[in-house]
Amino acid sequence: MADRLFRIILQVDDLDKAEAFYGKLLSDPGRRIPYASRHYIDCGSVILALVDPTPGGEPAKPLPDKIYFAVAELEGVFARASELGCLSSDDVHGASAGEIVRRPWGERSFYVYDPWGNGLCFVDEKTLFTGLQR
Repeated sequence: MADRLFRIILQVDDLDKAEAFYGKLLSDPGRRIPYASRHYIDCGSVILALVDPTPGGEPAKPLPDKIYFAVAELEGVFARASELGCLSSDDVHGASAGEIVRRPWGERSFYVYDPWGNGLCFVDEKTLFTGLQR
């Protein structure tokens, strides 16, 4: 059996704000892990862990690259991201990252940034490019 990814950590500096932001964006309130300055949201078989490093004196640092979510209702997530005002203003291969676009590799997707600078991409699960022939 192959190893499997089970948790991804995003650093934040305010767990209450992160819980509200991600709870709305992902339409899942998740659960607080009180003894560890963490808030967990189940994303399929992977836990999205929101971690506040500031109690230990460290600043929250964004990931250097984006994380990708496969979603069944891309338009619904897009509407929530629009309400949160977090759509990316970047350009992806000549198209707006903050709009639902069919990318050159075939995925329908859009990009956002959370309040801590972490980049996220939401992809229509029916159009995932996995590097395998369809």
